[in-house]
Amino acid sequence: MEEVVGQTVAAVSRLDEELLKSYISNGGSLSKISENFEERPSQVNLLGSVVQAFNNDSIAAFEAGTGVGKSYAYLIPSMKWALANKEKVVVSTGTINLQQQLIEKDIPAAEKIIGAKVNSILLKGRQNYLCMRRIFEASVDRDLFSEEQEIIDKLVKWAKVTSTGSKSELTFTVPDSAWAKVNSESDACMGNRCIYHDSCFVMKVREQANAADVLVVNHHLLFADIESRMGGAGYDDSAVLPPYRRIVFDEAHGIESAATSFFSVRFTRFVINKYLNLLYRQKRSSYAGYIFTLQALSAAPDCTETVSNQIGQIKSNIINLETAAFDLLQHEYSLRLDETTVNGFMPVISLLKTLGDSILAFTGTVRQIMEEIDEDERASCNAYYETKNILRHLEETACACKDFSLWDEKQDKVFWIQRQRLSSKLENDNPDFVVFTQTPLDISNLMNQGVFEPMKSVVCTSATLQIANDFSYWMHRTGVAYADPQRIMHKTFASPFPYDKNVLFAVPDDIPFPESMEFQSGVNHAVVKLIKAAGGHTLVLFTSYESLRQTYLAVATKINDMGINLLKQGDDDRFKLLDNFKKDETSVLFATDSFWQGIDVPGDSLSQVIIVKLPFAVPSDPVYAARSQDIKKHGGNPFVQLSIPDAVIKFRQGFGRLVRRSTDKGAVVVLDRRIVTKPYGQIFMNSIPEVKREYTHLEDICADVSRMLQ
Repeated sequence: MEEVVGQTVAAVSRLDEELLKSYISNGGSLSKISENFEERPSQVNLLGSVVQAFNNDSIAAFEAGTGVGKSYAYLIPSMKWALANKEKVVVSTGTINLQQQLIEKDIPAAEKIIGAKVNSILLKGRQNYLCMRRIFEASVDRDLFSEEQEIIDKLVKWAKVTSTGSKSELTFTVPDSAWAKVNSESDACMGNRCIYHDSCFVMKVREQANAADVLVVNHHLLFADIESRMGGAGYDDSAVLPPYRRIVFDEAHGIESAATSFFSVRFTRFVINKYLNLLYRQKRSSYAGYIFTLQALSAAPDCTETVSNQIGQIKSNIINLETAAFDLLQHEYSLRLDETTVNGFMPVISLLKTLGDSILAFTGTVRQIMEEIDEDERASCNAYYETKNILRHLEETACACKDFSLWDEKQDKVFWIQRQRLSSKLENDNPDFVVFTQTPLDISNLMNQGVFEPMKSVVCTSATLQIANDFSYWMHRTGVAYADPQRIMHKTFASPFPYDKNVLFAVPDDIPFPESMEFQSGVNHAVVKLIKAAGGHTLVLFTSYESLRQTYLAVATKINDMGINLLKQGDDDRFKLLDNFKKDETSVLFATDSFWQGIDVPGDSLSQVIIVKLPFAVPSDPVYAARSQDIKKHGGNPFVQLSIPDAVIKFRQGFGRLVRRSTDKGAVVVLDRRIVTKPYGQIFMNSIPEVKREYTHLEDICADVSRMLQ
């Protein structure tokens, strides 16, 4: 097999499928370095299919159940391909935990299996790294950063000892607002002109990435790179990442959500004010900000008074806009701009346009000052590069403001506003603020054009890609379905775990239906009984934080004498909560959205998962509502084509939290009887492994849970 590269023809070394499969088969190298080795046929077959995807330049969707061992199955072909063809392979995942596991554990083990060293690196967005120039400036300009000077001083000390400059290695907490002032930003980068260039953490990482064979990234960073390439950087040169043509998506069930989030545009009053205050601010009778440095270097007339007036106008416009947005929202949490709401939105749209115009007038004034700065002065002026970065952010916000007025011309976007509340009161004790958001309606075409068409091979794997043994929904939502059919392959690789022996799946037949006024009290009662039956060891998954709060309070009053520690999402950092849940084996964790997936709690800490309701999207969610409306316009049924499939995938993720290794056993109890009584419930039931199933009284289920776990 050969390919044309520029004017040269490069031979491609195909992978030997049988040889690579032998590495993880009986008698292979894995069996010789693993004490408790057992051949996993599904893992061997998955590895063989990944090899075929690389050899045949395919787009592959592989659903591999928990315990298959996906990491080795895709890492071994990826590493061998990179070594044989001198071609980088990107492995993209959804969670930090998996990225670290790949770098710290799986890749080193895979190197032993294949008997070769592979140059691999975990890459993060440049905002995760400290900028030496910015931290030095922050330490000197104490007035500009006075509110967070204590944190800045600690970062200065850390900068002198860290070898990576990575935020993840900080041993103390740094607020996002402080980190944003000292991290690395592309527009604020002075490049080769920076006096810290040789010690720059981002430059070091880039050098390592250029030399690497395997790049481990998260979905967000990969989409940042894809956006840059689609925007003109092309696929043959470096953009955010070095050039590559092979991708492996692990946790691929999340790529639609990740892409939707990345390609959304959001802004709030805090974001705008943050940038304005960096440029110009007054504290009592003293002034600070980059604008004064720029004005001193510029040949332009003094515009500081104009700048002051323009900033005052912007801040006034923000207040007026947010007041109008609150008036529009009334008691609603969020509201979408569409044909039915446009009349009510008109004052908000008008004020958004006014805000956008005032921002552009201000950035225009600042750019006039910057244009009159001598080239040599620019090269060594920190404030010049910082301001470039700030102006880009402000102008993007102004563009987003104007887009709201063009909503009916942008049918591929969803425009919406949302009320949010700060955890601590700021700004005159007003904790409420509005988020203005623009979201892609559908990312499938973008994914096809940016990822599947230009890449030579794309392997997508997850434990949950199917709805009742069908890949169609996931393939359409992500754009795989629009690729050349001859390139597409999809297969299922069953979990080797004994679900039929180790898992009880139960639904109480005596609990009220979710639409009943008695449902919440029924949930409270059932959760108390089930926690007692299991002696703790339980993850309770909700679709509503209010329901979570009520059940938590009810449980706390009923089992306070049992010595079971109750953990509630929102009371602590997500990672700390999870760590406490793992360490305290009898504890119970009450959680919502983010805990349905991506958490790994093997062993005795988790023996029971309670799913309170089937995880259907809230009909009023702006993006869901817009996508439903779009389906209706095309003659479809949103409940069947969107709501059920989305809920099934999330349900499967929640179900999958229970069994994380072959010895795990326990119960999954669903308190939503619709899974048995409604016709669509069978789709949920058909999407989980074969397990012992019960539809009986709560008392009987509790007895069986207790008996199973003793």
